[in-house]
Amino acid sequence: MKNVLLFVVASLLFSCSPYKSVPQPKTEFRGFWVATVVNIDWPKNAKDPVEKQKADYLKILDFYENLNFNAAIVQIRTAGDAFYDSQHAPWSRYLTGEEGKAPNTGIDILEWMIHETHKRGMEFHAWLNPYRATFDLKTDSLSPEHDYNQHPEWMLKYGKKYYYNPGLPQVRDKLVSIMREVVQGYDIDAIHFDDYFYPYKIKGEIFGDSIAYQKYAHPDLALEDWRRSNVDSLVKNIHKVIKSEKPWVQFGISPFGVWKNISTDPKGSDTKAGQTTYEDLYADPLLWMKKGWIDYLAPQAYWSMHLPVASHKTIVNWWAENSDNTNLYIGNGTYKIRNNSDKAWKKKKEIPNQIKLARNNNQVAGNIFFSAKSLMQKNKDVTRLLKRHFYQQKALPPVSPLHQQKKDNAIEYLSQIKIKDSVQFNFSTLENQGYALIYEAEKEILPNYPMNKLILKKLLNGTDSFSIYKNHIKRKKQIAITFLDKFGRESKPILIAVKQAK
Repeated sequence: MKNVLLFVVASLLFSCSPYKSVPQPKTEFRGFWVATVVNIDWPKNAKDPVEKQKADYLKILDFYENLNFNAAIVQIRTAGDAFYDSQHAPWSRYLTGEEGKAPNTGIDILEWMIHETHKRGMEFHAWLNPYRATFDLKTDSLSPEHDYNQHPEWMLKYGKKYYYNPGLPQVRDKLVSIMREVVQGYDIDAIHFDDYFYPYKIKGEIFGDSIAYQKYAHPDLALEDWRRSNVDSLVKNIHKVIKSEKPWVQFGISPFGVWKNISTDPKGSDTKAGQTTYEDLYADPLLWMKKGWIDYLAPQAYWSMHLPVASHKTIVNWWAENSDNTNLYIGNGTYKIRNNSDKAWKKKKEIPNQIKLARNNNQVAGNIFFSAKSLMQKNKDVTRLLKRHFYQQKALPPVSPLHQQKKDNAIEYLSQIKIKDSVQFNFSTLENQGYALIYEAEKEILPNYPMNKLILKKLLNGTDSFSIYKNHIKRKKQIAITFLDKFGRESKPILIAVKQAK
């Protein structure tokens, strides 16, 4: 009787839940940032043995796989360094404990991370910080191969860091070469930038790019417009090199959440942010979208829902109304939960309410959480709410609006073969296909299978066949199989009668 009463009470609570009517999309970006700078998320300690570093990375993946997330955004360049063997930058101290020192792993650690991420059905977005050259002023610890030592003429000291001078064409060329190296060398799904373009302004300090301005700017171009044009050139050229190397690799940028305040521009948001993307960081995301230079935009709306100076709700709605020609995702500051002077963050429903806001806005296609550890180490009640009401089932990452409509490949089902505890399915050609999606099906094929029918998302390895454990399709008479190509586009379903799954 007690159990019955508990069930009734739980049912009533769920039926009264403010999240009951929230849509459950088949396609939605669900990302998490893995910050490596000063070992925020990973590795926990740069001097840890590689096996511990690998185990810690897998813990992050496992946590977010259980939460049905589908994209890891991993920082592989923090400040003129690299988490991979690069011709353009030294190994990162945050990976090996000493800048320029290669890891003693016997494997390509970045390649391993990408493979493990893909095995779990997630995208891997390579997050690089372009302009930050150092994290502090301790330049004696920099590798001789660091650009601070190789090209001191590129460096500008500002505050307690050194930055690459964005006004120098040589700097832009170097950064484009870095992006090309990553795209060519690794099976990534996207190149990702965050909000660090020109540095956040420091009161009383001047960013010393006047010589470059005098040398390279058109005489009629104001300093502020010249700075924005430098960032625009970088974004344009990186987009160009990505698409020329691998057209399916996306380019995503996560700018500071406020473009402009309405006090300085009627088109700005009704906010009172102390700094803005356009006026202080010299970044113009509206132009990048208009020109088709980015596949997605993810503004960092790290404020609570109703904060007077810059409310999350106001900012999300503003971007939804002002985004075009790109996928719009929202950056959520999960690191602030019970860790901020704004009392709204003490409530367990702050982040769930933000996700509800995004879900109910047709212009918003997903969310990204900063940072990975914020839900792993604490705030389990928030995680339970998210899993129960928003992330019960998997979702597919959105396809970029820049990708042209798919021409259906002639994928033909050939046969199935029983191999020990598995069933192998053979097809005519799976060239350029990344995953197979296996759905539970009836006798009649559906044009679009819902995610609650998904049995398995299987990573393909460039062959024309794949195997499924019999337990996954146990007692299933029919399954439907679709394929995701490298662009993330889903093929038409193929209905298959399971003959040998007994």
